[in-house]
Amino acid sequence: MTSFSRTDPSILGRWWWTLDRWALLVLTLLFAVGAILTVAASPGAASRIGLEPFYFVRHQFAFMAPAVMVLLAVSMLSPRGVRRMAVLTLGGGLILVAATSFAGIEVKGASRWLSLGGFTFQPSEFVKPCFAVVAAWMFAEYRQSANFPGRAIASALLLIVVALLLLQPDFGMAVTVTAVWFVQFFLAGLSLWWVGLSLALTLGLVTAAYSIFPHVAKRIDLFIDPTSGDSYQVTTSLKAFQQGGLLGKGPGEGVVKGYLPDAHTDFIFAVAAEEFGMLAALAIVGLFAFIVLRGLTRVVREADLFVLLAVSGLLTQFGLQALINMGVTVQLLPAKGMTLPFVSYGGSSLIASALGMGMVLALTRSGYRDKVSPV
Repeated sequence: MTSFSRTDPSILGRWWWTLDRWALLVLTLLFAVGAILTVAASPGAASRIGLEPFYFVRHQFAFMAPAVMVLLAVSMLSPRGVRRMAVLTLGGGLILVAATSFAGIEVKGASRWLSLGGFTFQPSEFVKPCFAVVAAWMFAEYRQSANFPGRAIASALLLIVVALLLLQPDFGMAVTVTAVWFVQFFLAGLSLWWVGLSLALTLGLVTAAYSIFPHVAKRIDLFIDPTSGDSYQVTTSLKAFQQGGLLGKGPGEGVVKGYLPDAHTDFIFAVAAEEFGMLAALAIVGLFAFIVLRGLTRVVREADLFVLLAVSGLLTQFGLQALINMGVTVQLLPAKGMTLPFVSYGGSSLIASALGMGMVLALTRSGYRDKVSPV
């Protein structure tokens, strides 16, 4: 029961009655799932590397309140406000991503993190959703005025983002960003000739990455032939699914979290399957699917091209990231260090996911949109 009346003219009243409350509910459930699985998976990971058992739990919970505030605050913005915030955040994020090349913290051979005030954060996580919104804006402006170089600007931004990501290197995120850009370009009216050319360029990019980056080649080779190298994490993840069965071993009864190195981050889905079972794992898949499909149904008849492209890009990014993370745990995709949104440990991922979904909630609000200015 809400205290807001449908005729309430206040900001909170209009926000509540125009918001997609079902999507907000499911996002709240994902926050809860993330909290439960962090408590389940993190103590073992912390103890294994000599930290106090609840070190990761405390750190993750410290970021949950700011993430919730970001989600709610951003969801109150108008489309114009979303655009402005995305431009500013993208600009700052690109500068910080560039800074990782000379001031970044190296982890497992990649310099993707910066340290500030005792906390480490990954600036590229914030670039992803903001790039999707800015690219959508550029494509929409081009459709409104053929004289405006929207396609060229969006393409140039893509090259800049991808180049900075490959310098870290972060090939998986570069592929994700490119896929989102391609979906938006296609929806904005990409011709079949350009579709074929883009697919050829994507194939060329993957081939070049295989030849240039040894870790990419190693992961692809290992995916094709698991006996060609160390497949310990994926093999252990599959065992967790087998041990969990349909209903799981029970909360706290799983053992995989004690020896799987990335059990609290990249392979947290395996912990969920072992302790809570396949039915719970499918329920988590259902939560992600609901958010993506719900958002797409809200904009399928949207007259504002910017809103359509931005929401489609953000949801493609959200769904693709979840798909990659869960696909890796069951060996359907090559190993890639990508978090499960709202569920995996990581403050940058959590707040960036909240930022992206806050923009989706803002842009899918019904009957209360500010469309009077392209700026």
